[in-house]
Amino acid sequence: MARYPKRTLIPGSGPLARVPAPAVFLLVLLLFGLGVWLQGVVGALLLGVLALGVAVLLATTWQLLAPSARVLRLLVLAVLVLITVSVL
Repeated sequence: MARYPKRTLIPGSGPLARVPAPAVFLLVLLLFGLGVWLQGVVGALLLGVLALGVAVLLATTWQLLAPSARVLRLLVLAVLVLITVSVL
């Protein structure tokens, strides 16, 4: 544990810094719900957009994450990709 000290993520000044967390949560929930409900190509596209967003956020924060957090986020991304493929 001493090798990977816990780092506190501090608020940045990037484009997402001003977006309220509840709005992001509702957007993710809406995209996921519509993607699963619509299914087919449209549903897969919506879920693909969501997976792409998760992948970009993961790549952006990779250096700040502890190895255990990386594994969990990769698992979430993998499950999302599997769901995306399954709705086709």
